[in-house]
Amino acid sequence: MTEPLLLTIDEGLARLTLNRPASLNAFDADLAHAWRDATAAAVARNDVGAILIEGRGRAFCAGGDVRAMSASMSGGHEITALAQVINAGILSLTTSAVPVVAAAHGTTAGGGLGILMCSDYAVIGASSKIGSRYANIGLTPDLSVSAQLARAVGERRALQLLLQDRMLSADEAVEWGLVAEAIAGPSGEAGSDPDAEADAVRERAEEVARFWLAGASGAYGHAKRLVRSQPSRSFEEQLSAEADSIGAAFDTADAQARIAGFAAASRER
Repeated sequence: MTEPLLLTIDEGLARLTLNRPASLNAFDADLAHAWRDATAAAVARNDVGAILIEGRGRAFCAGGDVRAMSASMSGGHEITALAQVINAGILSLTTSAVPVVAAAHGTTAGGGLGILMCSDYAVIGASSKIGSRYANIGLTPDLSVSAQLARAVGERRALQLLLQDRMLSADEAVEWGLVAEAIAGPSGEAGSDPDAEADAVRERAEEVARFWLAGASGAYGHAKRLVRSQPSRSFEEQLSAEADSIGAAFDTADAQARIAGFAAASRER
């Protein structure tokens, strides 16, 4: 049986690969449980300094597997329980002090938006499309979409996407601030070679992850943690959390070495 999610770790980079290409990497029960377990395993490892999420095939993630749900779910209580399993993985990533990059080629829709927004830096293809489409089948947002989408693009734009049958183009997704970059394939023409474009997206996402790993990955991770956790604190509490975090960072061997190098370079100028 093919594994629905692949977890590989190489030189500090944990790669989470959604592996249901025939279903556009839509989540069924098997993928949901694999996602929960793999995300927890990745963030728990001391040797992981960056995480990359990607999808096999022609899409990043089409959300929930509606056909599987209609065939196997007896009621809404089962859908709720399955969403909570996936939510555990979302919490693992978003509350961790490990920076996450997404390589989101092709289509991202429905709950796939929540998976995309687990990342702290998202790279998509120049021909990618991103949308909600929950209401098309009479459902409401899940997998953090109602929270993270509004936080990423603002309440009004979030409502525009959720209350219309609309798919954002790659340029719109960048302009809205939903993703960081849109990458074309080697030809430079969007959609001319989908496989090459997907490869280019993955390569750029890995470059971002390797940049973190080559630098002060701990500091990048804790900066992410401060920003991600800020909504749960008052402004005064956030100031205190920042002060505690920078003090703890100062005491690390990595920061001490970097500060000493910066000071030495400054004296030479």
